[in-house]
Amino acid sequence: MLHVKPEQSQLCEAALIKRVKSGDQAAYTLLYELHIKRVYGLCLRLLADQSHAEDAAQEVFVQVWHKVAQFDGRSQFSTWLYSVASNVAINYLRKQKNWLQKVVSIEHSGMDEQSVNDCKGLNGLDKLIVRLPERARMVFVLFAIEGYRHEEIAEQLGMAVGSSKSQYHRARLLLQEWYENE
Repeated sequence: MLHVKPEQSQLCEAALIKRVKSGDQAAYTLLYELHIKRVYGLCLRLLADQSHAEDAAQEVFVQVWHKVAQFDGRSQFSTWLYSVASNVAINYLRKQKNWLQKVVSIEHSGMDEQSVNDCKGLNGLDKLIVRLPERARMVFVLFAIEGYRHEEIAEQLGMAVGSSKSQYHRARLLLQEWYENE
């Protein structure tokens, strides 16, 4: 088995990104293949819908192709990429809401149990996360999984910091309850 040190992996990825920046489509395909599963997983957790997650993941890589020149290398590429992915997923969700939902502020719950069971690629905690109500799910994923601070989440989702914290608490309670009942 070939073992690659993390610094070697980062050097390889840096060379790949440099090739992508110069328009190398083969390098872009490799970059896509390296990251598509995690990007799709993030989109699925945020959107709780397979079809929408697939669309959003594809949109992420379209944006990456167009915005890769903006990546300056000060952070890891994956950090930048998952930031793009979370923004795309959040914007995708905003576009999907209809006028009535915006006016009345109906809270969507996530996937129902049957959809969760039918969904490929979900296991363990992910099966519970996608069942959470929309705002609680988004806050939980961004805070607990992606490592955003509540201030960042509040700004990104257009809510108060206290609301972000309470949605996170709500998500944790629901997840704990569902986990204990399984």
